[in-house]
Amino acid sequence: MIPQFIEHIGIAVNSLEESIPYYEKVLGLNCYSVEEVKEQKVKTAFFKVGQTKIELLEPTSEDSPVAKFIAKKGPGVHHIAFAVNNLEEQLSKVKDRGVTLIDKVPRKGAEGLEIAFLHPKSTFGVLTELCEDKNK
Repeated sequence: MIPQFIEHIGIAVNSLEESIPYYEKVLGLNCYSVEEVKEQKVKTAFFKVGQTKIELLEPTSEDSPVAKFIAKKGPGVHHIAFAVNNLEEQLSKVKDRGVTLIDKVPRKGAEGLEIAFLHPKSTFGVLTELCEDKNK
């Protein structure tokens, strides 16, 4: 598997309302999209830095994976996402190479992407997301 590029870096936050001004006023970035992904129990906000995006993740439920992450580790870098072609094929390849999958099949993510996560126990502690934009 060779990723095409870093699609985004996910950052867990307690509040988009409190976090967005830092990225806009301090870093000078533009929040171009805010969206709720009900299936994942998060609200997201996106910023672009070159080709890479920053995705802020605010939990919408106390039982969401992002809420559990914040409770355990506090706000901060949550995951890194790589853009790939043929996501289902890539999942099969990494599984064959001994990586534990969180998602055995792709699911819907923010911005209309198909996504799947690899377990951090198999990726040296880094929650890794693979993304495919089937609209391209």
